[in-house]
Amino acid sequence: MGEVQKGFNIKSVQSQGLKLSVWDIGGQRTIRAHWKKYLGNTDLLIYVVDSADRKRFEETGQELAELIEEESLLGVPLLVFANKQDLLTAAPASDIAAGLNLHTYRNRTWQIQACSALSGEGIQDGMNWICKNITAKKK
Repeated sequence: MGEVQKGFNIKSVQSQGLKLSVWDIGGQRTIRAHWKKYLGNTDLLIYVVDSADRKRFEETGQELAELIEEESLLGVPLLVFANKQDLLTAAPASDIAAGLNLHTYRNRTWQIQACSALSGEGIQDGMNWICKNITAKKK
């Protein structure tokens, strides 16, 4: 059961023996200025990209680059979900990784995961990566 805090959704997810508190902060332009208030004690950052919205890859990449420079996110693993892969117009995850300049992120573990929230494809692979990297970070 999720709760809403200042317009953001907070959900608890159980996976592989871990109970994850997931904060869905949303990416609307008006909300982005508030992102930094919610970054404390972050174990892993999940960034969701609309794979079919190619014209926004550059903007999205700039937002992500600024976000991960935050002191509270230094070294925090990053999972990028390349969502909407079920659409014919979706860019492949490799193109999105290049568009977001993920190859330049050398001071953290990162992964891009092609997925479809609609069909569920790729979501479990992403969850497996999340659990593995949260467990590794805690050791």
